[in-house]
This record gives sequence, C-alpha cells and structure tokens, in this order.
Amino acid sequence: MPNIGTPEPDPKQKTMKKANRLIQESSPYLLQHAYNPVDWFPWGEEALNKARTENKPILVSIGYAACHWCHVMEHQSFEEERIAEVMNEHFVCIKVDREERPDVDQIYMDAVHAMGVQGGWPLNVFLNSAAKPFYGGTYFPPQQWVKILQNIAEAYRNHHDELNNSAEQFAEHLNLSELQKYGLKESAADFNEADFRQLFANLSGRFDKVRGGLGQAPKFPMPVNYAFLLRYYHHTEQAAALDQTVLTLQEMAYGGIYDQAGGGFARYSVDADWLVPHFEKMLYDNGQLVSLYAEAYAVTQNPLFKEVVYETIGFVQRELMSPEGGFYSSLDADSEGEEGKFYVFKKEELQEILGREETLFYQYYNITNEGNWEHGVNILHRKTSDEEFARNHNQDLAELKHKVAGWKAKIMAVRENRVRPGLDDKILLSWNALMLKGLADAYRVFGDQAFLDLALHNAGFLLQHLRQGEHLFHNYKNGKATIPGFLEDYALLIKALITLYEITFEENWLTEAKKLTDYVIRNFYDETEALFFFTDQTSEKLIARKKEIMDNVIPASNSVMATNLHFLSLLFDQPRYLELSDTMLAKVKPLVVKEPSHLANWASLYSLKLKPTAEIALVGPQADTVRQELSRHFLPNAVLVGTTTDSDLPLLQDREPQNGQTTIYVCYNKACQLPVHTVEEALAQLEQI
Repeated sequence: MPNIGTPEPDPKQKTMKKANRLIQESSPYLLQHAYNPVDWFPWGEEALNKARTENKPILVSIGYAACHWCHVMEHQSFEEERIAEVMNEHFVCIKVDREERPDVDQIYMDAVHAMGVQGGWPLNVFLNSAAKPFYGGTYFPPQQWVKILQNIAEAYRNHHDELNNSAEQFAEHLNLSELQKYGLKESAADFNEADFRQLFANLSGRFDKVRGGLGQAPKFPMPVNYAFLLRYYHHTEQAAALDQTVLTLQEMAYGGIYDQAGGGFARYSVDADWLVPHFEKMLYDNGQLVSLYAEAYAVTQNPLFKEVVYETIGFVQRELMSPEGGFYSSLDADSEGEEGKFYVFKKEELQEILGREETLFYQYYNITNEGNWEHGVNILHRKTSDEEFARNHNQDLAELKHKVAGWKAKIMAVRENRVRPGLDDKILLSWNALMLKGLADAYRVFGDQAFLDLALHNAGFLLQHLRQGEHLFHNYKNGKATIPGFLEDYALLIKALITLYEITFEENWLTEAKKLTDYVIRNFYDETEALFFFTDQTSEKLIARKKEIMDNVIPASNSVMATNLHFLSLLFDQPRYLELSDTMLAKVKPLVVKEPSHLANWASLYSLKLKPTAEIALVGPQADTVRQELSRHFLPNAVLVGTTTDSDLPLLQDREPQNGQTTIYVCYNKACQLPVHTVEEALAQLEQI
C-alpha cells in the first residue's frame, strides 16, 4: 500500500512548537504548515471576520502538497520565527490548498495576472479586509519577502484609501465575464469545415516536429491537445495530425517524464526533449494519459502505447489507490529534501543492482558515467523502440523484453528501500472521474476485466461517499466529504458515467449522469451568457463568480459539460441539451479557431458538429460480445447503446433482434441504415457517412 499522507513533522517538533489552526484540517498541504510559527487560518469566515473586525490586510498563500517551491518558501520563510512575527503582527494569514479550493485559486490567480505577474505556485496575494486583492506574486526569497511584508503593512497604515481604490479596480476586473475578457460577442452556430481546418493550421504552427509536443521548454503533456488531433485525423484523414500525435506520445513514453521502471507520468518536463521531469506525479495527468494512449492504440496498434496504459494503471493502483477504492491526488517531487531523489541513480549504484547485464542496461536506458542530470545522477530514458534496439544490438526481441521486465523489477526492489516521496492522500472527485474514465477507456480498447473491476469499484466509491442526494462533494478524507462540488466535479463525473454505460450497458450509470446534468442546469447555468458558472448557486459567495472556458492540463468544465450535453441529447432524445451544447460552442468559437492550443477540448467538440453523430444500437443475446468487438475501434463521433432484453432508452425503442441474431442498428439523425449482424458490416455503414 502507498504511504499515507505527507510525512508529518518530527515528533520533537510537536513538543517544541505549538500547532496552529491548520492542525484541524484534512488537506496534507495545510497539515504541512500546521507547526509553522505563522498564525495560519484555513480559508473561511473566521479569518475573513477577523480581518473585517480588526481592519487588517489579509495574506492568502496558495499552493499544493506536491509543489516543490511551496516547500522551499515554507522552509525559508514560514518556519522562521522572525518572519512569522512580522506576518502575525500585520496580517491575517490564510493558507489555501489550491486543489481543494480551485474556486479561490481561480480568483486570486486571475488577480495576479491582472497585476502583470506570471502566475504559479506558491501564489501569495495581499487583500484588503473585504477580501479584494491589491498586490501579489509567487515565490519570494526570505529577505525580499520580509521587505514586501513591511512595505505593505506600512502602506496599509498610511495609504489605506489608495490600496482600497486599487483593490476595487482589481475586483471590478475579476467580475468581468470570460466572454467580455476575450471580446467574445454573439456568434451564430456556424460550424464549418473551413474554420475547422483553419483551427488545425493554427495549432500545427506550434508543433515541435522533432521531439513532439507544442513549442519549447517547459513541456506539459496536455492530453486534450492530442485527443483533439486523433479526432481531427479521424474526421479528415490528414496524416500530419496523427503523425504529430504518435511522435509526441512516443517521445513522452521514451523520456524521463515517464517513469521507466514504475510507470506513470510526471507533471511536466523542464526541457524540450521530455528528459528531465518535474518529478511530482498527479492523478489528473495519469488518468487522462491512460485514455489518450488507449485511444492512440486503437488507432495505431502501436505496442508501446499498450505497454504505457498497463504500466500507468499499475502505478496508479499500486501507489495512489485507497483501500476504499478512491484514488489519492499526487506524489511529491521531493524525498529527503531533494527533488527526484527517489527515481534517479548514479552509475555505480546501477552496477551493484544489475551485475552482468549492466552494459546492455546502460545502452537501453542511456546511462553515462557523468550522468544526464545534476549531481552526476542518471534519469532512465530511452531513444528507440524495443524492435529497433533488438536489431541494433543483436538481441532476440522476446528475450530483450524478458530482460527489460527483470531490470524494472530490480529497480523497483531497490526503490522500495528508499525514502518515498510524500503522498497527498486527499481524494478529489474531479480527478477521480478522470481516472475512472481512463480505466473505462482502457477496458473499452483492451477488454481486460481487471480494468473494468477497478472502474466499477471506483465508481461505486464515488457515488457512495462523494454524493449526498442531488449534491456532489469535491473532496474526501478520513471518512468525510466537506467541500461542495464544483462544475468540474459534476462535468467530469457525468462524462465518466456515460463512458461506463457504453462499456457495460448498465443503464443506472446513464440515469445518474442525467440526474447530475439536470442538477447542473438548475444550479450552475447562467441564462445571460449561456455558459455554466464554476460554483453552485448554493455555494459560498466569493468576491467573483467565475466561469471556466480555457482548456488547460484539465479540460475546462464548460467544454466538458458542452460535450456531455451533445451526447446526452442523443442518448435521451433531449433536443434542449443539443441546443445548449451548440450555443455554448458558438459563444467561444472565434477563440477556439484562433487559439486552439488553449481550447483543444472545445475543438474536439467542434469535430462532433461537422457530421451527424452515429447512434449505434445493439440488441440481442450477444449484445455485450458485439460491444466488446466494436469498442476496440476508435469511434469518437458515436454513441453506443445496447441490451440483451428490453430498455426504456429512446435509441433502443422498437429495436429487436433480426432472425434471433444479435443485430446492429446504425442510425443518424433518427434515420437508420439497414440492420446488420457483424461489426464489419456496421463499420462499413459508419464509413459511408
């Protein structure tokens, strides 16, 4: 089992230092700061009331448990008594876990951007007593930090009105809608091929055609970009889209960003070659990358992609899965105070581990005497496929694969005896939903029962522990769910539940998806702009109520919701859902065409609007067997329904097996092709449209 939680402070520290209020929190990130001499508050009414009552400025410091520079600033500044004294005297100090409170993080990150500062974490923002921001930044070294604290305290005493005026201006900016901010006006639902191809041209201008990815260092996996390219290729058969996807997925899988021994991906690569990762591992990346590599395998049959799916799921199950069936959030980049120490090796260490096989291992993983990273250590990475390596080194391919498996086992055995990176053991619904969909997609493509079992176990856990009546919760820890769900929680869970239905034909998953969708429309929808707010109308009121439209390392909750509505409109014959989906995409379409690298999930939705979405219905005794065979093909613009008996789903009404055989109905816009009995015949019908 994984180690539970971020390592706690030394017991001696507990006897010497008094815990602050954060000791009552469940977030590992907040608990990391529980023995700081800073008088930290969690975000909430107690802190905000204190600031209002005492007319004191507020310091909001935002980070997350796996954040390297958050640890550095804590050690250099927040653990120092003399610095803490300045903070405590002049400020109400609030510590926020950005992963628990993305709504708070969104607002104050937006404020820092408005101040002309490039965002990042730790994020340190100064607010007036009404929680409106007037100054902020990211990491500050200790001497600079103390000076900033003193200057702001002095300014708040002597230039209070000026700071308040500045804060009012920033608050006004924060309350601009995303559509206003990007100059998006009313746009007709005109989704056409010319704009779609222009969209791809704008994206392809950023391709790194040597090492994959977009642009130069640092490089993030950004799964939504390559999921879109697979869909663009499916729609246009333009080889450049597939080539860039294959290149990128291959280079990532060969690079140090991928854990060559244990599976799973780090958050990003600091260089353009995917070699040196920022070693933190996040659940949201790995869930999406499982989906992406599974889809890419369905298109290409590349064995490397299958290997990555299996190893990444193995990593998540081994190191991020709770006994109850939820998935923890992340692994830290650091162990023993050093980034990456758990994963890297000096050459002499490897000599002891590998014995006679060391030379071939060095060639396979590109090990050198001087190392390929700082302090003479080596990050394991590859440069070629197993097939090419076997040819170049006169190895039998099957024997090479056997050796590689043995090398990985030896490396993992050594790592078992190392001090592990800290584990952020909070469970987040949105991130779990991404992993749930990853497992469902892996089962869809590979048919491995273990993936389905994991998915069903996780789905049951989420619906049992992070749902109460109509409401979802965002977090879960120590048997409690405490933070009301955000749009990303609803949207990503709905998406995962639709996928679960399509791999099981169990209609309860679709029923849950529809209930959640109707709740979202009632409680998150903004009639004025035809988009969804990030927060529930029943949630805590902050200084701004934001909408999320930019696809980032996690797709924007609005783009996910618009996609859900597209598919659910067909599954439940709900024209209103489709109308909402079309209107949402129309609102952002000019920006999608112009900046597709920041709206790639919207771009995937665009591809659905250019041709009718196929409605595929399977009825008869072998519906599940036919589903398994059909699902292994990449069919992004289709909904799949089926039953062995009867069903209330609109797409299964009046559908019966022909001649006692399981029958496949391929339909578009409520008009069906002739019923067929084989997957080959159904695929031929799909290709005709």
